[in-house]
Parts: sequence; C-alpha cells; structure tokens
Amino acid sequence: MQKKSIGKLAKFAVPPKSSGRFFREKGTDLRNDFQRDRDRIIHSTAFRRLKHKTQVFVNTSGDHFRTRITHSLEVSQIARTLSKFFNLNEDLSETLSLAHDLGHTPFGHAGEESLNECMKNFGGFDHNIQTLRIITILENRYYKFKGLNLSFETIDGLIKHNGPIKDLKKINEILGKNFFKKKINFNTNSSLEAQIASISDDIAYNSHDLEDGLKSNLFKLNDLKNISILNKIIFKHIKNQKKHSFDLIIRQIIREIINAMVTDVIITTKNNLKKKKINSLNDVYKAKKQIVSFSDKMKKFDFEIKSFLKKKMYFHQKVETKTNYGRKIITKLFTKIRKNPKKYVKIKKYDEKNLERIICDYIAGMTDRYAINLYNKI
Repeated sequence: MQKKSIGKLAKFAVPPKSSGRFFREKGTDLRNDFQRDRDRIIHSTAFRRLKHKTQVFVNTSGDHFRTRITHSLEVSQIARTLSKFFNLNEDLSETLSLAHDLGHTPFGHAGEESLNECMKNFGGFDHNIQTLRIITILENRYYKFKGLNLSFETIDGLIKHNGPIKDLKKINEILGKNFFKKKINFNTNSSLEAQIASISDDIAYNSHDLEDGLKSNLFKLNDLKNISILNKIIFKHIKNQKKHSFDLIIRQIIREIINAMVTDVIITTKNNLKKKKINSLNDVYKAKKQIVSFSDKMKKFDFEIKSFLKKKMYFHQKVETKTNYGRKIITKLFTKIRKNPKKYVKIKKYDEKNLERIICDYIAGMTDRYAINLYNKI
C-alpha cells in the first residue's frame, strides 16, 4: 500500500494557488495560500477555545479524555496521510480538518441542541454554519476586514464537506441571503480534499471515542465482539493480556482500527477514481456522488460503531447526567443574558441588529469551564 509522494500534485487536486479571497491581499513567498489559511485557523481565538470544549466528556471529567482541539489535530493527521497518498493538496485538507469543529458550542451536541432550541424563533443554530460565521464575521484580527478572509476553496470545503447543498434556508437565515456573493457554487460536489477531511473526521471519532469509552469503563472489550471487523482485531490482541497492560492492548486495537479504515478508504477511492473516470478537478466537482468513501463492508462497520457508541456511550447515564447539566446551563445563560445583554456582551463590537444572534454567538464561543463558571456566578 505504501506510495512515495511526488512533488507535483495530481490533476484532480486543488492547485496550491487559490482562485482568490473576498478581500484582496498581497501574496507571500514564505507560504502558499492554503498554508496561510491553516495558520490563520491555528492562530484564531476560536481554535484555542477548542482546548476546553467537550468532545464527549464534559471538560471537568478528566485530563486524558479528548477535547475538540485534540480531535481536530487527530483528524488533520489522518487527512494529511490520505491526501499525501493521492498527491492532493495536503495543506487544504489539513486546514479543513483543523477548522471543521470551530463552531461547536460548549457541552458537545447537547449544547448545540439546547442553543438551537433557544434560537428556534430567531433562525436556529447549526455548528457548521457557526463555523462559517466565525471565519467570515466573528474573528476580528485585521484592520481592513472582519473574519479571517480565507480562500474560496477553504470556504467551499467547509460549506460542502458532505457534498452539494440543496437547501439554503438555514444558511440564508443565519448568515443572510447571498452572503457569499455568488462566489460559492452550492450545486457542485466538494473537492477531494474536503471529502478526505470529512471521512477523516469519521475515522478519528469512531476510533478515539471507542478508546475513551473503554478507558472510562462505560463498556468492555467483550461488548464489542459482535461488531464485524472489530471482532477479529480484538481476538488478535486480547491474547496478549497476560504479557501487556490493558491500556497498551487498547492502544494497539485502536491503531489497527484506524489503519483498517484508512486502508479501506484508499482502496475504495482508487477504484472510484478509475470507475468514474476522474481525470481533472472539474470532473470531481461534476461527480454526482462522493468519490472518497468506505467500501460497503466498511460502511456497515461504520454504522455499527456509531450505533454502539450512541447506545453505550453518548446516552450512557454518566455522560447523560453531565450533558443534561450542560443543556440546563446553556438555556439558563441565554435567558439571563437576554434580560440584560449589555452587562455580559459588548454589543457595539457587533455590526448586527439581531440581539439574539449576538447572544447566541457569545454563548457558542464559550468553553465548558467558562460557561459553568458564569452560570454559577449568575
């Protein structure tokens, strides 16, 4: 499976020179356009806050469980591996991987559901669209424009990481109509780099949530034996329990799961490129289905893992107790701040009339710890 990366990018890769940004900027010889995008993400306030945002376990649960920032770094590592194999634009795949979770609220998906409920009469909340708000409006680091002024290809990849957007209702409600000034074509497919970032997200959280769940004793290795593919991997490593620690055995199992999923993506994607006759970037954009994908066998495994984690981990009583507490905090903060917004939010900082959206931005940007402390204070 090993393949040496070559200097020249594949014909179906996004070129290292971007087609542009919303606000014109001078180039630099030190970095290409997508390296600049990546660095802007890494230096953003929103990215730093991911350090204290829940992946599954609320941030106060323990020091060794994953947070949004460690998850994003793990996604980017997998994405770069896949991009390198296909001679794609690694910098773009890495940028999209690092940026994909910027819009998440404190307390994970429970926080998102709660904030969406608070905003139901004001356009709702969606963490993917919140990511777009962050990179285009909320991050304020430059004299001449708001946002990070990322390249069109990066914005396109963040919008369409799962393919074309058929329904623009939520985007229009949360960002405004024609926000992207017809620079983004919502009807075309996403780049291979965006598809790789998306599938790398699945690989990372499936495998690493399994590891965190096992280490926190929410379920046992025995519980996983009925899942196809996984049962063979477990059987292979469980024989070593007399010689090695349980932690080491888990790590070996997780490594092998990631390797199996990455290998499957490479084989399946190679076949898809050939079958669909993908010879140019335009062919990628015109493709009706995602080119980067799992095989049918691995799709079944992916579904089984997600179902298992949902039942045994995400809805586990220990996790639910903390996430319900998170829901309560988000709702209470929204209600309290709405009564006296100027006490908590610098309203003048925002060039918007929608007060509820300003409060929503403020709460969505909080870390778990900040939200808990503010809740206790008020």
